[in-house]
Amino acid sequence: MTARIGNVAFDCADVLRTARFWSAVLGRALDATSTAEFASIGGADADRGEPAWYFNRVAERKQAKNRVHLDMIDPDPSSVDRLVALGATVIGSHSFGSHRWTVLQDPEGNEFCVAAQPFSG
Repeated sequence: MTARIGNVAFDCADVLRTARFWSAVLGRALDATSTAEFASIGGADADRGEPAWYFNRVAERKQAKNRVHLDMIDPDPSSVDRLVALGATVIGSHSFGSHRWTVLQDPEGNEFCVAAQPFSG
């Protein structure tokens, strides 16, 4: 048997702010049981076709660059502007051959990337 991703989990200081940001990014609603201590997107769907997203309140602040991050795909040329309007911060733009992507941080400082198409190299 092989493993698959069931959940994406974030430790954060402001659970609802971070969860609302990712809810808007993904176009998926917060679960009705979300609170300031724990919030989720898709957690109520036991037969989920895509991972649930969990947001847990922790006291510790993020202190270093993520060793693992999300690569988001959005072909809309205005996607970076939309993400910034939602609360993201642009921290860099990169390219490798013809593949281009933008590195951003969510409101808690977690890095993620967005590109118009998946990288295939």
